[in-house]
Amino acid sequence: MLEISANGRTWLLSGPTSSYAVHLTEGDELLHLHWGPRLALADAEALAVRPLPDYRPFESQLDGHEEYPVEGGPRFARPALSVRTDERRGTEWHFEAYEADGGDDGELRLRFRDGGLTLTLHYRMRHDVVERWVTLDNEGAALELLRADSATWTLPEREDWRLSQLHGRWAAESRLTSSLLTYGEKVLGSRRGHTGHQHLPWVALDTDATEERGEVYGCALGWSGSWRIAVAQLADARVQITGGAGYDDSGLLRLDAGESYATPVFAGLWSDGGFGGASRAWHAYQRAYVIPDADRDRPVLFNSWEATEFDISEEQQGTLARRAAAIGVELFVVDDGWFGKRTSDRAGLGDWTPNPDRFPNGLKPVADYVHALGMQFGIWVEPEMVNPDSELYRAHPDWVQFQPGRKRTEFRNQLVLNLAREDVQEYLWGQLDGLLSSAPIDYVKWDFNRCFTDAGWPDDPYPQRLWIDHVRALYGLLDRLRAAHPGVAFESCSGGGGRIDLGILGRTDQVWTSDNTDPLDRLAIQHGFSQIHPARVMAAWVTDSPNTQLNGRVSSLRFRFVSSMAGVLGVGGDLAQWTEEELAEAGEWVALYKEIRPLVQHGDLYRLRPPRGGLSAVQYVRGDEAVVLAWLQAQSYGEPVPALRLQGLDPTASYECRETDEVHRGAVLLHHGLRTGLHGDLGAAVFRLRRI
Repeated sequence: MLEISANGRTWLLSGPTSSYAVHLTEGDELLHLHWGPRLALADAEALAVRPLPDYRPFESQLDGHEEYPVEGGPRFARPALSVRTDERRGTEWHFEAYEADGGDDGELRLRFRDGGLTLTLHYRMRHDVVERWVTLDNEGAALELLRADSATWTLPEREDWRLSQLHGRWAAESRLTSSLLTYGEKVLGSRRGHTGHQHLPWVALDTDATEERGEVYGCALGWSGSWRIAVAQLADARVQITGGAGYDDSGLLRLDAGESYATPVFAGLWSDGGFGGASRAWHAYQRAYVIPDADRDRPVLFNSWEATEFDISEEQQGTLARRAAAIGVELFVVDDGWFGKRTSDRAGLGDWTPNPDRFPNGLKPVADYVHALGMQFGIWVEPEMVNPDSELYRAHPDWVQFQPGRKRTEFRNQLVLNLAREDVQEYLWGQLDGLLSSAPIDYVKWDFNRCFTDAGWPDDPYPQRLWIDHVRALYGLLDRLRAAHPGVAFESCSGGGGRIDLGILGRTDQVWTSDNTDPLDRLAIQHGFSQIHPARVMAAWVTDSPNTQLNGRVSSLRFRFVSSMAGVLGVGGDLAQWTEEELAEAGEWVALYKEIRPLVQHGDLYRLRPPRGGLSAVQYVRGDEAVVLAWLQAQSYGEPVPALRLQGLDPTASYECRETDEVHRGAVLLHHGLRTGLHGDLGAAVFRLRRI
């Protein structure tokens, strides 16, 4: 809901539990008023009459109070906007007008002008998430956007702010860490051309919140390229969070007359329900407004990579498909190795036609065979990359990112295509549209297996624009493919979790969380992932034991399945080597997952115990049903394992647990009976509860 004061200078956006307010002074300074518990317009107007703090030498009265600080004038805080022309640097804004749309999630637009440049600040409240972004329209002389952040968020004055973030690396993504915020800046981001394994573009701040109690402020950026979020505690102890596309201030784009730029959305959320309440709000927002077709169940998939790697054939894939169908798999995916001369990672990327030796009649026969088995059919692609040993590179060596006179750096024997080039975009469109039209393909796993290093474009007058335009072209290509092939689902992958953010989630149906499929490691990765993103998009596979891909750890099939059932279940082991007993057990777990899938993928998540050793558990609640997934990671000295106190249930109702035959009332303790087995086997279990 959007409310506007009678004088048209105070604006209040409100969701179910929270409000966000800004005010324009008579001097055209846009000030932040409130972000937190819901309040009335009269309360916002009362805040608007409060004066700015008294002047102090060597400080600015605007710092920490401005809604969108810019470079230029009496300001010393980090600028969200920095502009350079041939004559000057910085901006001096004058308010022009505001526009407001009706409806519960109506958009507010505040328009400012400096000469020929127009700046519009956009606001939209969806549930309790405030979406903010900026558009810049140039009608004057050419200028350079050095920096154009999406938003600056201002927190209330508090002591002892704590910053939570998700950090990691390849095979160890999304690990949650928290620390006290100190004076100065904490800068997170990616200089790699994609979102990155090192940080997810999300932060949360609190002073005393627990999992289910206390105020939490969170911000998440919807951008799949290089990015930066700076959290600053200013000299007066006020805290601001500024974020947007691009990592440094060396230049985003050049805007000629008639050109414009729209930043990605930087979304913010206030919750008084602790970290768990904040996560559930983020999940509900993404299911409602971000994820395509979020109301549909994601199928159980089988992926051939760990079973075959590059050594694939049509006959071999058929054998795996029969075994996958027998255990209840719903989507069969042929991974890397089906195209060009792709017999290793040294060749073939860029040549998106089936290998004639492996698939002599193309992909249609194997796709038809998979469909006849009752499954959907999917493939793996990596369109943004090219091997030097490929027909594409031999024909167009200038289509890659490179610096003139410098060595072209290869990672995984591949180079990055310059997707900012229109001819590259059209080539990829033709290849991928033709591929999806040539066979009944239901699913595409879209990978991205290296970072930018030589991000040059020798023939372009402003080559650094490729950092932005690559991502915009990626989005445009995905949007175009989805429109032309509405029945095809897409998964985002980047060597695991290297490209996960609200931007890519608006165009894909799920994401590959990590290349690490070890079920114990995955508990911590999935715990961090769940702080911001829902289980509906979190792909998780059951693979072989020992885990030959990473650490050699041995784990039971039970533990591997229960770990993966906390998200979108997949199987990635070599089913041709599984025993009949293992296949039969796998079929039972797949059937159980299908039963609880509506709760896991669409329910409300409660993290009952974090994965810090010992017992950990998550609970999903939907309507009158709940499911608990629990894991016992260790048990020392024969100590009893604590019972689980369930959350999110009606305290006046009774619930029956199908696994224990117990009847519980209200906020119950679940006596799960978990224990470690012989030889240190880890315990895991699923418990289903229904209101009676």
